Amino acid sequence: MNKTWPVSCKMKIYATKEQLWSLITKPGHLNLFHPFIKSNEVIKWDGVGSRDELTYLNEISLLRDFIKWNQNIGYTLLIGRKNGQKSKVEWEITTLNNETFLSITVHPHLLNSVPRFISYFPYSLFIKPKLKKYLSSVIRGINWYFENKNPIPKNHFGKHDWFSKT
Repeated sequence: MNKTWPVSCKMKIYATKEQLWSLITKPGHLNLFHPFIKSNEVIKWDGVGSRDELTYLNEISLLRDFIKWNQNIGYTLLIGRKNGQKSKVEWEITTLNNETFLSITVHPHLLNSVPRFISYFPYSLFIKPKLKKYLSSVIRGINWYFENKNPIPKNHFGKHDWFSKT
């Protein structure tokens, strides 16, 4: 899981740390702000050991298993197909000068079996830009939800090659 480079996105959130924590820890929270999600179904919820299943607009389904849970700070999860490889994802809330920030970092499992010097170009040219766009859309979706108080429309910031219907 640590053989490839992580991809991160950090943005200001227009809410308090407590409001953000409350939103991102609600059962089925991705249904509210994730622009590429068809559904986010809870299997088990609250804290470490939580598990949910998300189905993207293109019908790909992935399981998320939460392995760390720190109140008002963030959580870490593993995501992947039921019997497939998993990527590690870290959600972290920080504050600076009374402003709230959310960073999401993905440690992708893609190219894990390839030596780093070989995987550098596919990672830099393909994986990193696609994941950055994806993470940016998710975080922007959170701000959209806080502003509009309604679930975000599908593909609201544009389609994504990996997760939208073609």
